[in-house]
Amino acid sequence: MASLAMKTTLERMALYQFTPLHCVQARELLGWSPEQLSQRSGVSVAAINRYEAQGQVLDVTRLALAFCLETEGLVFFPGFAPGRGMNIQGSTPNPIGRPDYALIE
Repeated sequence: MASLAMKTTLERMALYQFTPLHCVQARELLGWSPEQLSQRSGVSVAAINRYEAQGQVLDVTRLALAFCLETEGLVFFPGFAPGRGMNIQGSTPNPIGRPDYALIE
């Protein structure tokens, strides 16, 4: 039960910390286009563009983007540009196990 509570807490933290501006900045830092992020994350280009324009996307979509970028070693904190983490390969749980994963945009 504790692991489920921890996973939920980590997901909530990721949803709060990962912003549309972070997504844009992270792509620029990695030199990725929306198409490249789409291929790596499984999120559609349309959803990435909508999110980066501060439109609404599903939580599972935001988690997939955050997870993908964190696996590249990036960390996200509110109010700061993304940075490279030391010995961090992402703190956002892999959203693939979520019951709503099939709804990814």
